[in-house]
Amino acid sequence: MISDIDKRIRRALSGIRQAFRGVLQRSGEGAGSQLIQGEGLAGEPLQDLELFQQFGFTSRPPAGTAIVVLPLGGRTSHGIIIATENGQYRVKELQPGETAIFNAFGDTFVFKDGQIDGTTKRFTLTATESMQFDSPQAHFTGAVSVQQQLSGNGGLAIQGGSGATFSGDVQQTGGSYSTDGDVVAGGKSFLGHQGVLGGVQ
Repeated sequence: MISDIDKRIRRALSGIRQAFRGVLQRSGEGAGSQLIQGEGLAGEPLQDLELFQQFGFTSRPPAGTAIVVLPLGGRTSHGIIIATENGQYRVKELQPGETAIFNAFGDTFVFKDGQIDGTTKRFTLTATESMQFDSPQAHFTGAVSVQQQLSGNGGLAIQGGSGATFSGDVQQTGGSYSTDGDVVAGGKSFLGHQGVLGGVQ
């Protein structure tokens, strides 16, 4: 009797479509999620299937992305997409435990053991209140431009290049100015014009 019941269950389940694979052709924005059009592996059209993604993360997969469709109630028209994969753009050769974020344009962030490597053409970060970097060292290999006041408490050391150039008034208080070179003021060299200094000839 039990075997007969099992056969009936298997027969009933065989009539319900299980999850299947397909290929994404295009995507669009729906009311609450992205809507995907694609094609099943058997060539059947897939129309306006919802793409379910994890909360806090969203992406828009390009055409040609492989998809996994779960037909709710066994009906393809009520199917949802529960997974996507695109080997053409996926970051490869990750080590066990590593994570990568990427897109179809070559921008990547790879989270390694104690290290994050990012690659992009332009990086913009907007903080509406403040930003703080807590690190013993920061290195910039290119030019650095600051639009407003630059303040520092640990001193300033500059070397190489064409030196330091200032535009506008320069005020110095609470110390002295030392140099082993010349000082030029108003086009006149201090070393070349050692005349009156402090009222003394």
